[in-house]
Amino acid sequence: MTREVGVEERRARLARRHRLLPQCRAEGAGAVPAVADAVVALHSSDPVTVHLSAAARLRDPSVAAVEEALYEDRSVVRHHAMRRTLWVATPSVVRVVHAAATRALVGPEHRRTVKLLAAGGVTDPEAWLADARDRVVETLRDHGPMSARELGAAVPALRQRIVMSPGKAYSAEVSAHTRVLLLLGFEGTVVRTRPQGSWVSGAYRYALAESWLGAPLGGDPHPFQEREAVGDLALRWLRAFGPAGAADLQWWTGWGAATTRRALADCGAVEVAIESGPGWLAPGDEAPEDPAGAWVALLPGLDPTTMGWKRRDWYLPERARGAFDRMGNAGPTVWADGRVVGAWDQRPDGDLRTHLFEELSAEHRELLDRRLAELAETLGDTRFTVRFPSPVSTALRAGARLE
Repeated sequence: MTREVGVEERRARLARRHRLLPQCRAEGAGAVPAVADAVVALHSSDPVTVHLSAAARLRDPSVAAVEEALYEDRSVVRHHAMRRTLWVATPSVVRVVHAAATRALVGPEHRRTVKLLAAGGVTDPEAWLADARDRVVETLRDHGPMSARELGAAVPALRQRIVMSPGKAYSAEVSAHTRVLLLLGFEGTVVRTRPQGSWVSGAYRYALAESWLGAPLGGDPHPFQEREAVGDLALRWLRAFGPAGAADLQWWTGWGAATTRRALADCGAVEVAIESGPGWLAPGDEAPEDPAGAWVALLPGLDPTTMGWKRRDWYLPERARGAFDRMGNAGPTVWADGRVVGAWDQRPDGDLRTHLFEELSAEHRELLDRRLAELAETLGDTRFTVRFPSPVSTALRAGARLE
């Protein structure tokens, strides 16, 4: 008989596996990599997310600890992967997601870049792209990490202008180096390193993966074949996000339905029943989960927990939909006992403001106050703007009154 896993049990599993319970927070030298592994990878479309997602799961929250892991120890690294999104994960996981999701992007992105170059007046775009790629690799090998602007100055050909989204209202003319660096990233040849500004900046420097990590991410031979990597990634995701439906895994990875079904079979996923229908658990993870007790978390926009599933009704009440934008991107959220209960944002003066979608108990209010004080200490004098704000977080930042 198929075991049923109810909503409360799913929320308790989330709390422990995502290290959101105080007693489950990571500590010690390997804390940041442990946090990344707990959720497979941290979203990095907004650079703030990486640091604040980690801080919410560290016993001793620290921006410096995240920067040390990213740029000194290099125990986590940025890489484009699932759904073309920028993530931060441990090098071993990055190699898995590169084979399971990123390598499939190279061909389409190469063809798109060639088309854009031809439209921009380059007579032999294939030769131009091959030469530009070689020049970037040579320059990075000689000089080490460089910004896109520095590479543009060092390799004049990269200043070739191309028009992105021609004919669209949002079309823009940019230098070709943006496409060349993106393609090199998808190949696994380059990785993004320390930004030029502070930790809230997305103006990264680029380095060769082979020099930054000691070995290239792509190429042949490669430690992972695609099918092996796909099964591995599905298993890692189920350990962190299961039980969940096949549609959740397909959405999170960006795979097609056939690849998703095969991945579930290859990793030995165990079928259970969840509130939305059939769900899947990682093999060996079928034991019932004990209740987690009272807890509260302040998670940043695009946090991997908030963005972990396509079907969100079991943790996102209808009254809390204002915590997401119209494209389904999560703004900063307040969590209590495994569900979204509010939103938050930082005012320009640094003040942290919250809006609750439901009344909290006195115990949860006290926990929320602790989390707010902890977050304020982590941020210090840093001011940031959420890149994908929700309607509620936008209103909070503006100081508007919410009912």
